[in-house]
Amino acid sequence: MKYEFASLMKGFEGYAIGKMLSYLGDPDIISFAGGLPSDELFPLDLIQKAAEKSLCEDPARVLQYSPIPGEKDLIEAIIDYLKTDGIFIGPENMVITTSGQHGLDLIGRAFLDPQDLIVIDLPTFGGALAAFELEDARYIAKDIEDDGSNVADFDEDIEASINRGQTPKFIYVVPDFQNPSGITMSLKKRYTLLEMAKKYQVPIVEDSPYRELRYRGVQIPSIYSLDNNNGNVIGLYTFSKILCPGIRVGFNIGPPDVMKKLAFIKGANILNTPKLNQDICRTFLTEHDLSAHFQKAITYYDVKLHFFLEALEENFPADTGVKWTKPEGGLFLWITTPEEINTLDLFYMAIEEKVAFVPGEVFYPEGFRRYNTMRINFSYPTKEQILEGVKRLKAVIQKYMSQKLKI
Repeated sequence: MKYEFASLMKGFEGYAIGKMLSYLGDPDIISFAGGLPSDELFPLDLIQKAAEKSLCEDPARVLQYSPIPGEKDLIEAIIDYLKTDGIFIGPENMVITTSGQHGLDLIGRAFLDPQDLIVIDLPTFGGALAAFELEDARYIAKDIEDDGSNVADFDEDIEASINRGQTPKFIYVVPDFQNPSGITMSLKKRYTLLEMAKKYQVPIVEDSPYRELRYRGVQIPSIYSLDNNNGNVIGLYTFSKILCPGIRVGFNIGPPDVMKKLAFIKGANILNTPKLNQDICRTFLTEHDLSAHFQKAITYYDVKLHFFLEALEENFPADTGVKWTKPEGGLFLWITTPEEINTLDLFYMAIEEKVAFVPGEVFYPEGFRRYNTMRINFSYPTKEQILEGVKRLKAVIQKYMSQKLKI
């Protein structure tokens, strides 16, 4: 039997990071690759009790189909939760998603026709690229700066594109502790980006998986809160990093007409998000001490970040040409190596030396690729693994460079 795939599927190879994780089956490998929160922070007691309570009280309803936009009590709990972040919305401004990645998929399906333009940072989240490339997107893409998006070049290129007859469909950003770079967008740039969105009538898609995970510095208002729910921003959120990834629950917020369309698409592609999972998230928001939970996570991850930065300083002095970002929060930092290093080749060498990372090229769309960068996750490995893993990474880079010199 010969199957004729859709045109887009013939060249589509999925989420690159997911494929790379298949190399990490060896338990002796120290992995800085996956974007994993630490399982030591999962509130297991709360999750177990919430699941047991839901199943005991109304098992028939819990195990049936649930409303496509999401459970009313979870939506109400999220509305109250967002008020603490300066966001004031109603149920009509939200749709529950089955993970943040699902939220990205809904955005791509709702807005993108083949060859539509979107505006992104370089690098940007690989999962977003996978979702948008499924819709055959093209990009206005600019190198991210130390304080966030290059808004001046965004402005210039958006205007030029509009003058050529093509208005970008949206601007996609991760303003807080960006995946993969760890960079945070300044308040000034958030205001500038919002004014740009209004000026050109190009909405902002603000991806916010990590806002609660700030370890130093002052919390900066979200772009959604700066817009006061005026319809210029769509927010994407997930419980994956603040509760646990296995629950697979997130939510999108934005204008009612947009949320209605997203719910229509959700009904067509996955139908509903499991009620049991939603019940656990609702219990987390309403019956758990969130301040204590987030403070525990902040303290725990801050120590690991400190360990990682110290290990990098010790193993990679300035003359090695290896540089890295110093995030104020989140789960990632970004390493830039000398240009002669191809980190995809380095990845396979690193696996042999029992250490792993994500090569930076997967965070760039086709046509914009860079080959001498890597994303590092510091939240999952232990402190001992961090110290040993950085030593192994140093040895791999030295080995790579010595082989390069022999050629």
